[in-house]
Amino acid sequence: MVATTLHHVQYGRSFRVLWLMEEIGMQVFDPLTIVEHRIGTKEMQTSDLGRLSPAVRIPAIEMDDLQMSESGAIVQILSERHAPDLVRGPDHADRAEWLQWIGFGETQASLIEQLNLMLVFLRPPATPGPAVVKITVARLRQTLAGMESRLQPDGWLLPSGFSAADIMMGFNLFAAPYYAHLDAFPKVQAYKARIEARPAYQRAVDREGPQRFYAQDFYPVPAT
Repeated sequence: MVATTLHHVQYGRSFRVLWLMEEIGMQVFDPLTIVEHRIGTKEMQTSDLGRLSPAVRIPAIEMDDLQMSESGAIVQILSERHAPDLVRGPDHADRAEWLQWIGFGETQASLIEQLNLMLVFLRPPATPGPAVVKITVARLRQTLAGMESRLQPDGWLLPSGFSAADIMMGFNLFAAPYYAHLDAFPKVQAYKARIEARPAYQRAVDREGPQRFYAQDFYPVPAT
């Protein structure tokens, strides 16, 4: 057991870490303290989060000898330490692809973050630029098309099955449908359903409760 503190925002990137902890088994991290930060306020800047995160962002984690931020790095090191079945090591045939998907998780998440900033956080009288939103949605859809073309017949990203890469990429599918309909991506839709059926994912969602971030089910590109 390892005493753990997770700095967290509901359904933010730190959800990846929370979900991974559930996959590993929460008893490993007992006692666990979750410090929930308030996004969209100055609270993060005035907290001590900067001690752990150079960008003063979530996630950040403290575990005995470990203090770090960046969800991809945290997911990788926790998997290596506590869930070798979720890792594809240096000698594994899927190693390069595993690392590629872990990195690509942030490529896709950065587009979602841009849309969050433009369509959720931007307050009147300021308005988002329709052309910029349209381009960003198109880029997000391209990342979904890339997933669609590469998902394995069993519904995971790697030929060797479920891994930490699915945790990195799969989390994005919570937010992506607020900006891009998944109807054109049936394999991605099936992948999302497979993820949501995982007991560990369901336990993490139960911990989070109903989302409090998005005020509507879909955010279209603003009219010009």
